[in-house]
Amino acid sequence: MASLVATTSLALLAALTVSAADKPQPKPSGPQTDGPFHKVVLDADRDLDGDGSIEDVVVDPMEIATAPDGRVFLIERSGVVKIWKPDTKTTVVAAKLEVFKELEDGLIGLALDPKFAENHWVYLFHSEPETRQTPGIGKTGDNLVSRFTLKGDTLDLTSRKELLRVTTQREQCCHSAGSLAFDADGNLYAATGDNTHPGESDGFTPIDERDGRGPWNALKSAANANDLRGKILRVHPEPDGTVTIPRGNLFPPGTPNTRPEIYVMGNRNPWRIEVDRRTGYLYWGEVGPDAGGPNDKRGPAGFDEINQARKAGNFGWPLIIGDNRPYLRHDFATRAIGEAFDAAKPLNESRYNTGPRELPPAQPAFIWYPYSASTRFPAVRDGGRTACAGPVYYFDEKQTSPTKLPREFDRTLFIHEWSRNWIIAVHLDEDHRIAKKPDGTLHMDRFCPGMTFMRPTDLSIGPDGCLYVLENGTAWNGNKDTQLVRIEHRQ
Repeated sequence: MASLVATTSLALLAALTVSAADKPQPKPSGPQTDGPFHKVVLDADRDLDGDGSIEDVVVDPMEIATAPDGRVFLIERSGVVKIWKPDTKTTVVAAKLEVFKELEDGLIGLALDPKFAENHWVYLFHSEPETRQTPGIGKTGDNLVSRFTLKGDTLDLTSRKELLRVTTQREQCCHSAGSLAFDADGNLYAATGDNTHPGESDGFTPIDERDGRGPWNALKSAANANDLRGKILRVHPEPDGTVTIPRGNLFPPGTPNTRPEIYVMGNRNPWRIEVDRRTGYLYWGEVGPDAGGPNDKRGPAGFDEINQARKAGNFGWPLIIGDNRPYLRHDFATRAIGEAFDAAKPLNESRYNTGPRELPPAQPAFIWYPYSASTRFPAVRDGGRTACAGPVYYFDEKQTSPTKLPREFDRTLFIHEWSRNWIIAVHLDEDHRIAKKPDGTLHMDRFCPGMTFMRPTDLSIGPDGCLYVLENGTAWNGNKDTQLVRIEHRQ
């Protein structure tokens, strides 16, 4: 079992773990029904006139965002920003950014301002095309979070305001993350991966302390409080294009050797994030390492996670995983095995650490699962692992849309699996824990099991109360069945 590497053209998915247990890929779905639910295809990869126009061809789709007026924004890793227009039922190209699109970088994150209807601001997570040589590291580059202004259906690239800059090593893949989301207070969240190659760690924790092995050591990033990689950042965009730091981030401004932008640390690859704007809780899918089973000399099996952060915190990687299961110290030079890391008092003693040695206590995952079937969360089944968090849906009695999701999904978190091709409805109780059914089992069920979802890449709840799904397609790359769909509930 091994992660994909950057030799594929779909390098972004280098960290999206695949195992021999993967099931055969589904056939293209197109429109489908499952009881009262209908899948409506809005946009698909269909070059009917054969001219190869980028309006017709969908390549490496990353994220979507639904606007209050019903338009759906979509980005492709190559730098293309598209808009599906409900009035004409057509897709237009809003912009083409120049980006570095090797490894897992490119145009990888999208969000609309909470006041988009008034200010027309669009936020993008994109990789600066220039690569430089940095002494002691090698090839490096910058991933940016920028704000642009939309004029009509065109994104004004000259309007760019830089909000965040994250320096990364470009010697080796993997893990760029890139997802963006807003909370109800107008705070912007940006997910960054640990920028660490998972190879040569036998599927366990990558903490190689040998000379020149920084690209293979996640202690430099995810467990480093003085580094923006392997984090979920939280800032407040100001009207002039600058950012301020909200109260309640993990390290107050002025804390020595820390970055105040950090809200959550200890992340491997938080590829898809969402914020419940009613509660302020942050959800994300954490794509985990490859170990197919536990090893008493190295640590636990690989787990993917769905996480819930009710406040700022440390979620453990690369010292802790899953429900706070510790890895063992491992000397990559001598192969000597040390003691287990302590989830209550994690220490980063790496030569590559530029932040504090003592870290906040590790927080356990909300949902976690291995390659094999999960006894605790049986709804996730078995197979490859690419955990993604979607939105929390609330039923609105005043919403007049005849196709909105029904009341039974009130207070439901939708999670999805890129590798296992499912969407699961995680029903939450009044305390926003996983609800239980009358028989005591967890209330987690497959959503529309009669439909086929072809590697669901991103989800969004539209202003009509429908679930919008971006499907990558059946293959890893070169797909001809990528599509944007809407799930409607018809009485």
